[in-house]
Amino acid sequence: MLEQPQGGSPERRPERKAKSSRRPKRDPSAQPPRRLYAAIDLGTNNCRLLIVERFGLSFRVRDSFSRIVRLGEGLEASGRLSDDAMERTIAALRICASKIRRANVRRIRCVATEACRGADNGEEFIKRVRRETGLSMDIIDGAAEAELAALGCGSLFDENVDNIVLFDIGGGSTEVMRLDRQPDGQFQLADSDSLPLGVVRLAERHAGEGPYEHGYEQMLDESRLRLADFMNRQNVLTDMSKLQIIGTSGTVTTLAAVQLGLTRYDRNVVDGCTIASSDIRRVIDDLKSLSRDQLAENPCIGHQRADLVLAGCAVLDVIYERWPVTQFSVADRGLREGILLRMIRQDKRRRRRRPKSANGGQTNGQE
Repeated sequence: MLEQPQGGSPERRPERKAKSSRRPKRDPSAQPPRRLYAAIDLGTNNCRLLIVERFGLSFRVRDSFSRIVRLGEGLEASGRLSDDAMERTIAALRICASKIRRANVRRIRCVATEACRGADNGEEFIKRVRRETGLSMDIIDGAAEAELAALGCGSLFDENVDNIVLFDIGGGSTEVMRLDRQPDGQFQLADSDSLPLGVVRLAERHAGEGPYEHGYEQMLDESRLRLADFMNRQNVLTDMSKLQIIGTSGTVTTLAAVQLGLTRYDRNVVDGCTIASSDIRRVIDDLKSLSRDQLAENPCIGHQRADLVLAGCAVLDVIYERWPVTQFSVADRGLREGILLRMIRQDKRRRRRRPKSANGGQTNGQE
């Protein structure tokens, strides 16, 4: 209840004007409320957030966050997520949760990949994330990860090719897939595989203690072995002029940035660029000759990637051995973008199916 004035005569209330039955006119310059979406990709090496505003069937980026957390550090030997790795990851996820709350995001999806699905305590860690940050995370399998990465890279598909090989070299696994052009001109996922071939795993298995002991040849051998089954199934890929290869990973974007001579990493320059295979081959050879300290001095590699970049190069090397295309397409996009596009398009379909109310408008309700 409203408080009454204390003491003295009651105040005279002003006469109320009769309410108008007419609704106020809508200000044509007023902007509709923004529809924001957020996606978190928690991988073996990185924790990444993207907050976007829906724009038709796509989106515009409003905020982002990325931190190397090395959640899978030591997982290869112990089979468990370590206490230190979990603490680092929780700290990063708290930042993500704070950004999401401040932006008042309505639609959120958070996924965890290879480290959580492979660790004995992965499910336990996901419950802890919920308790300490309020974020609900889904552990997705390799097939779902590959499908979402392909969806996220769709705007980079070349309309002049018949087939695409898309690969994502992560910290704990590598997803590789083939897409074929359909009669309507669209590309459809034809084959995919998720392999325990991430850069953290490869480095922990094969790198030595010395500054030049990268274990590159051993990483090449393992990459050939693990990719063999997928590659042997791709007998249709014979014409390299009709094949596009797209890499979406820290390895490929780092190599592109190094080849372009950037003084610091710039997503706007790297994402969507194409790099000649001969240039990538030259950059890999140059990096192989450097010590870890020398690798760390490159501003596009840094200390956090210095011991991992050559592991990713070994995987890329094997892919190029099998499919010697003249150039690679580089994507600084993938899983997060696929998650966001799927949510946006699902919402669009729901609105189309929503029945009309009696007054001709849309019925109320949450999407």
